[in-house]
Amino acid sequence: MRRTALLVSAALLTGLLPLASAGAATGAEEPPPVPVDRFEGEVPFASQPAEGIFTWGGDSDDPPELELAARGDAPEGDKVLSGTYDISGYGGFTHDFAANEPGHDWSAHKGIRFWWDGKNSGKRVNFEIKDGGSNGEASELWTTSFTDEWTGWHQIEIPFTDFTYRTDYQPVGGIDQNLGLTEMWGYALTLPTGTPGTFAMDGVELYGKADPALTTKVLTGAAVYPVKEGGTAGVRISVATTGSAPLAEPVTVAYESAGGSAGAGTDYTPVKGEFTFPAGTASGAAHTVSVPTLKDKAAESAETIPLKLTVTGAKAPAETPQVVIDAHGLPYLDTKLPVKRRVADLLSRMSLDEKAGQMTQAERNAVGTGGDIAAYDLGSLLSGGGSTPTPNTAAAWAKMIDGFQLRAQATRFQIPLIYGVDAVHGHNNLVGATVLPHNIGIGATRDPRTAEKAGAVTAAEVRATGIPWDFAPCLCVTRDERWGRSYESFGEDPALVKQMETVVQGLQGARSGKDLDRDDKVLATAKHFVGDGGTGYGSSTTGSYTIDQGVTKVTRQELEAVHLAPFQEAVDRGIGTVMPSYSSLDIIGDDEGPVKMHADAAMINGVLKDRMGFDGFVISDWQAIDQLPGDYASDVRTSVNAGLDMIMVPTAYKDFRTTLVDEVKAGRISEKRIDDAVSRILTQKFRLGLFEKPYADTSGAAAIGSAGHRAVARTAAAESQVLLKNAGGVLPLKKSQKVYVAGSNADDIGNQTGGWTVTWQGSSGKITDGTTVLEGMKKAAPGATISYSKDASAPTDGYDVGVVVVGETPYAEGIGDVGNGNDLELTPADRAAVDKVCGAMKCAVLIVSGRPQLIGDRLGGIDALVASWLPGTEGDGVADVLYGAKPFTGQLPVTWPKSQAQLPINVGDTAYDPQFPFGWGLTTLRTPPGGGTHTLKALALAAAAAQKAGSAQAGRAVVGKARLLVQQKVGQDITPAVAKPFADADHLLLSGRYADAVAKLTEAYRAA
Repeated sequence: MRRTALLVSAALLTGLLPLASAGAATGAEEPPPVPVDRFEGEVPFASQPAEGIFTWGGDSDDPPELELAARGDAPEGDKVLSGTYDISGYGGFTHDFAANEPGHDWSAHKGIRFWWDGKNSGKRVNFEIKDGGSNGEASELWTTSFTDEWTGWHQIEIPFTDFTYRTDYQPVGGIDQNLGLTEMWGYALTLPTGTPGTFAMDGVELYGKADPALTTKVLTGAAVYPVKEGGTAGVRISVATTGSAPLAEPVTVAYESAGGSAGAGTDYTPVKGEFTFPAGTASGAAHTVSVPTLKDKAAESAETIPLKLTVTGAKAPAETPQVVIDAHGLPYLDTKLPVKRRVADLLSRMSLDEKAGQMTQAERNAVGTGGDIAAYDLGSLLSGGGSTPTPNTAAAWAKMIDGFQLRAQATRFQIPLIYGVDAVHGHNNLVGATVLPHNIGIGATRDPRTAEKAGAVTAAEVRATGIPWDFAPCLCVTRDERWGRSYESFGEDPALVKQMETVVQGLQGARSGKDLDRDDKVLATAKHFVGDGGTGYGSSTTGSYTIDQGVTKVTRQELEAVHLAPFQEAVDRGIGTVMPSYSSLDIIGDDEGPVKMHADAAMINGVLKDRMGFDGFVISDWQAIDQLPGDYASDVRTSVNAGLDMIMVPTAYKDFRTTLVDEVKAGRISEKRIDDAVSRILTQKFRLGLFEKPYADTSGAAAIGSAGHRAVARTAAAESQVLLKNAGGVLPLKKSQKVYVAGSNADDIGNQTGGWTVTWQGSSGKITDGTTVLEGMKKAAPGATISYSKDASAPTDGYDVGVVVVGETPYAEGIGDVGNGNDLELTPADRAAVDKVCGAMKCAVLIVSGRPQLIGDRLGGIDALVASWLPGTEGDGVADVLYGAKPFTGQLPVTWPKSQAQLPINVGDTAYDPQFPFGWGLTTLRTPPGGGTHTLKALALAAAAAQKAGSAQAGRAVVGKARLLVQQKVGQDITPAVAKPFADADHLLLSGRYADAVAKLTEAYRAA
């Protein structure tokens, strides 16, 4: 039965109209109760988009068992909702109204009530209601709770004024954080954890007359009003009503400046008064209260003047607005002084609590409107993957972050926040931003200039939304394609990763850090230190993960050569921050066993900071210290003493800060360690210019998603395409050809952009602006016949060539691990599309994926094969090479395996028999040279000369010619005798050993 039917039946039973509006209730003595749930069977067990009751939980055991049970003692009707539960993590149930119906209007009523069969357990039960948004699963959550402290049936009444906005989790990041009650989508209960239990409830209904405070509220323009000493602050006070109706009754506001750290009569002129918004006043009307400050000659820290408001006839503001007299005259504020002196001065003035706050990073949802930023002296906020403002626009990002920065102005020294975000391939959390190829594709370009330009585009778009810090680049060296974040790596060879680290200059600018205060640069983060790309399959103990967050077991020589080398390069390039890995490091021969990287003092303090000379700060990964053995105090103590400077504690920021202070007071963390950490953090804040310009500089916002930025992404996408096979010269296509396009990834921007796009794991479909491969092809050949059949079910007769675009759907770390519901095989639908199209005509198969896919069993029937990786939003770049506007020049950044059993397989392995070796990539740029071994001998001499002269450009050109010559002879007959020297040659090329590279290619040529 639909919700509308329930309301009609309720009206017939009670003789009442269904849900009344707030206006209709005005003047009524008491509106009659309106049923929401009777639990007689009128609402089914179902979930969105249908209306229904459904359960949920942290794991498979946590959702409760529900039934509609007949009970003779039912308070209402014959049945009640009853259930059993045994919850270790979290669990409960929800009633969502159908997503295809308008939200319900509860604004005429005082609150919601229901009958609860008490067990006198003393346990608290959380009760939530769902307000605003498009449906129950995209709404704001407003929460309260009740305690089971009686026996038998008891009616619980909860006024709507008792509900508070839930800040720790919002599916869409919040709508307007205003409980409007005019678009309600249902309710949810979170049941107690720890012990098994039973419950029963009945008769959920709306009751009472709406409290005026629910429909009328007094607001302030801001919570904080900074003003220079001697200036006058204007505190804007307005009135607002639900639905913007005029005031039904007068609203009076009394105000008085009282309390705070500023002195009345010495720092400011006290103010006190009262004003009234008369009945009939338009919603939005405002009054400004002026608070004059006084000037003296002393240098001072910031001082606060709270303006206490007493409201009659409406709901008062959630918090007291504060006027803040800006800090002034202190050395750390002097831009003429060197950063080192400014840091030392500020540090000398700070309390231990303030220092601990600087070392604390919270997630934006956890702090709600931001009051805790000043209360806990927080140094940093972040947006987790998919944690975005609503609407998800550049302007909304800037406004949100400016609001948080304003809160920091209420602290004693007005130390600005540093806000961080994972922009790993463009400003990927922002809808409409330029999304570049993931790092694996950038590695395939073999072009350091492209990597730098990609970093520059990312930095410009991120900084234009007010964000000065990017948790990128990932400098992992991926050694096993079963890893769910392989695509975040530039490749399997540390020499390739090092070449692509020009991205650091694209993000930060000059190595000295002098460009960090520019409006198009951000602080970069080298992650994840160290060895996250080398974790062994099956070593992870995190949930269902198979490889992510596992153990990297290596010799010290392997550690240095493979995993540490890219971080030394990053330090040399002036990287501003480093993030340790969730994974553990097990160095063979040291007898210590696996050590969690967040606890590895030898690597963080000893290697990174002392030996490498890293002078930035170390930021933990998301809740990573919680994975350390021991209690929470031990986690904090161990990680900070190991060298972590700032800890990412998304929701536990209060506990972390308190624990950190306690550990210092107990002498288990030295004040010297704290001062070192805070100095490092403050240094980067000064370099970023945040003390002078804490708020968003949106002058570059017009360039977000601009044609110029997309042109960079388009070029990167084109250069990342790796032509693995091209029998008969099928590619490039001719515009005169009739083309049959098929496959799951031909026309899906979500699949094309992969994980870490708009949300953490990414998703299929039209999730952001861009051009799919199919759309790009149609633009590249506007007059051509290009037909599309996703599953290749349309007739294949009459076409000259087929293009089948297949591959993966989005995923991110852990979730994407092979064995965690994933493999490296094409889906049955993709396999069927390849078989049908390639069986009917000449065909080119494009694999859109974050890692190689096993294609060997079909390779013989495929004429052309392209590794397209995850090209981002610019499918035009893929079309450019398909139609020959640009040549294929990409090379494999990882080894392409024949089977999953071969993994891990990497360049340099003793046994090496891949489908395609590391560095393989045919080209349509030039014809391979002729002359065979005679030409190779000449190229060897030229390579030796280039190496001696230190000419990288000449050396690469010579080796490139030799590589093409070898690939032409080999064709698809890639034997181990060919593959190993071919791959080794590419490693030698990347290492600047051009003569040795040509010698290896000569060996491969002779083996072919």
